[in-house]
Amino acid sequence: MDPSTQFCPNFYCLHRGKAGVGSIRVHSRKERRYRCTTCGKTFAATRNTPYYRLHKSLDLVTIALTLLCHGCPRQAIVAAYGLDERTVADWQQRAGRHSQRFHEPHVQQGRVDAQHVQADELWVKVLGRRLWLAMAMAVPSRLWLGGVTSRRRDGKLIAAVVRMVRTCASSLAMLVCVDGLASYVTAFARGFRHKLPRDGRPGRPRLLVEPGLLIGQVIKRYSGRRVVEVTRRVARGSAEAVAAVLARTGTGTGINTAYIERLNATFRGRWTPLVRRGRALVRERCVASGMWLVGCAYNFCWEHDSLRVHAAVGSGRQWQGRTPAMAAGLTDHRWELREVLGERLPPGHWKAPRRKPRRHRRTATQLAPPLVA
Repeated sequence: MDPSTQFCPNFYCLHRGKAGVGSIRVHSRKERRYRCTTCGKTFAATRNTPYYRLHKSLDLVTIALTLLCHGCPRQAIVAAYGLDERTVADWQQRAGRHSQRFHEPHVQQGRVDAQHVQADELWVKVLGRRLWLAMAMAVPSRLWLGGVTSRRRDGKLIAAVVRMVRTCASSLAMLVCVDGLASYVTAFARGFRHKLPRDGRPGRPRLLVEPGLLIGQVIKRYSGRRVVEVTRRVARGSAEAVAAVLARTGTGTGINTAYIERLNATFRGRWTPLVRRGRALVRERCVASGMWLVGCAYNFCWEHDSLRVHAAVGSGRQWQGRTPAMAAGLTDHRWELREVLGERLPPGHWKAPRRKPRRHRRTATQLAPPLVA
């Protein structure tokens, strides 16, 4: 137990959410509890993690979530370990919310050197409808930048993906390869704009689209379920600039979306509700949690074969595996899933509860029945 890395979760504490200030002491090693010397409150070591106040062992919870991340159906976990299906669903919801919050300070901080980005969307079969899931990735490091869910495949969905890409990238000068959906070109052109300095004119400052933004599209024409024609075009920039980025990053010789399509296949294979011809339907509120859980495990826990490098001399190994987060420079080691889920994240900012509108009392004239002539 290391109190130097802990923080106080008490809302009324002056050091709430601040680690390394020296106000945390070990209260009980047997019960794994800490104490804050500022407010005097004690808290468990699993506070602000998915393991908080669970009645099952942490090893069992971790095994169940690991199986969920590797495509094991929830019903199989229930039958193997004698659990309730609602219990496993609650664990997945907890882990998904924690993974989303874990993704924000580790990936969405503008530190990813995303020279080549690919984005795509796929549909998810949920109870009663289809749900659209849009995702993006940095191709050189194979890093998953995040995803957004929506009931409609419209401009709002694509704009949300563009905002997520902007929060992750360290520079907006990049090549973006997408499919034939016209909303991508408009959304990236609007989302990758800078404010020009004021020149004394009244009104809001002018916006300038990033000069280094390159957009390539892969347009497929279908006949039934077969692709009969593929057209590659440069929607923004020049063909020479696009070819230069592809050669510098080593991600192909032409405009393609092969890497994001392969990532979609990984998600479909590692999460049961995404299987095309499966019967494992999922509710709409569970889609986002499953996506974030698999995405964080893909970034920090799974080694990618195409990212391996030569091992150090004398290590007895020929290759050294790397995760996408290691290739992007976000971490220096491969994380275990229990390490990801066990990291205590600072509490979010407090939001005032939404005030309900006052209900006006109905007068006696409104309650009286209408007169019949």
